[in-house]
Amino acid sequence: MAHSHLIAGVAGSAAAPTIRKIGLADLKDALSRGADDFLAMPTHAIFLCVIYPLIGLIAARLAFGYSVLPLLYPLATGFALVGPLAAIGLYELSRRREQGLDVSAGHAFDVLRSSSIGAIVALGLLLVVIFAVWMAVANAIYIGNFGYKPPASAAAFIHDVLTTEAGWTLIVVGNAAGFVFAAVALTLSAVSFPMLLDRDIGAAGALLTSIRAVAANPLIMAVWGLIVAALLLIGSLPFFIGLTVVLPILGHATWHLYRKLVVADGTPAPTYRSAERIRRPAADFPAALFPWRK
Repeated sequence: MAHSHLIAGVAGSAAAPTIRKIGLADLKDALSRGADDFLAMPTHAIFLCVIYPLIGLIAARLAFGYSVLPLLYPLATGFALVGPLAAIGLYELSRRREQGLDVSAGHAFDVLRSSSIGAIVALGLLLVVIFAVWMAVANAIYIGNFGYKPPASAAAFIHDVLTTEAGWTLIVVGNAAGFVFAAVALTLSAVSFPMLLDRDIGAAGALLTSIRAVAANPLIMAVWGLIVAALLLIGSLPFFIGLTVVLPILGHATWHLYRKLVVADGTPAPTYRSAERIRRPAADFPAALFPWRK
């Protein structure tokens, strides 16, 4: 059945993938390989991730209305929650480069023709739900400390956050809650999306493998999460423009991190539908449609 394939893939009855224990040197190497991929395919990566700075600029513009100003920081940090889904095309380009295949920009969209696309969409929706819940929680934390009245101005908002007890509570509680959401998202997506491009294992198998990978390397994956958070913060300055470089490097690096965490085996790879447009030969149509034909 289609639903069972989406959940379990063709490898549903296969043994669970073997997880490696990795170290800090592996994180450094994954980032180095990610940067190398970016330098080899810079225009493709920027093209795929340009939506991020655009969203950031739109969010900044909306902030001048002040009503959404308290959610600007949660929105910016929340990008990391859905980042693994947005970077799916980058994983595909790294996969193709690893195999010595053509890495032109159009191949980033080959994921749409993968037999794993249903599982990818399902996990993507899960991340979107997590992002939406995070925004709701962040809004509730702000209201709990400052009420429903929007800040009078950006300067007043910054002053209240940095110099009042309510603002300090907002910072501490908000960041603590954000850490929980980030940890959940990292655990669920550390290797799941790259794995679905590499193996026809289904959403459940990919999720379980990602959880096992994080559980087997808790400290190292925590460091990886901090690296991602720090680079995203740096890339957000100024006006999120730096994300056009940071995001593709992190996306490519995530593919290489997956390769280090999960041992290759004989699990079937996803199949890809032909990209060629299928056309019926003219001879198959009624002759009345082609009066010039004998």
